Amino acid sequence: MAIGERIHFFRILRGMTQKYLGTVVGFPERSADVRLAQYETGTRKPKAELTAALAQALDVSPQALDVPDIDSYIGLMHTLFTLEDIYGLTVSETDGEVCLKVNVRKGKEAAHLHEMLCAWKEQADRLSSEEISKEEYDNWRYHYPKFDTTQRWAKVPSQKLSDALVEAFTDQRKPDK
Repeated sequence: MAIGERIHFFRILRGMTQKYLGTVVGFPERSADVRLAQYETGTRKPKAELTAALAQALDVSPQALDVPDIDSYIGLMHTLFTLEDIYGLTVSETDGEVCLKVNVRKGKEAAHLHEMLCAWKEQADRLSSEEISKEEYDNWRYHYPKFDTTQRWAKVPSQKLSDALVEAFTDQRKPDK
């Protein structure tokens, strides 16, 4: 699903108008609805800063908005093929139903994906047993990994910071003329 569709989905879920959401993220009131409509229809793609502001206003993780483009079955299939290549995702059949599985022997990435899927299954099971509400389950999903207590997450420096550090170290290694 493209980012515009995700913005639209969460805006409707939260009961917001385009004008309201547009003004919350800082667009002028007279053009807020038009600007937001451009993002929702895919005419424009929000930059990272705006995506973060939209996510905050919609009370979701920025990653919940910016998902891979799976608007078509073909796009979805290629996303699954990529998951097969990188994470060892496999397709099989169990009890007459097609199932997706992670081959944890594929490597560290596959094992990590397996852990994340297990955390998801745990939350889905809690919803199914009515231990948590649909609202709590959606809150967990839309803020993932913020509320995932099954794993340890490390903060990784931004690409901008990483690039600045590489440049600084590269400059230090250059011989004086």
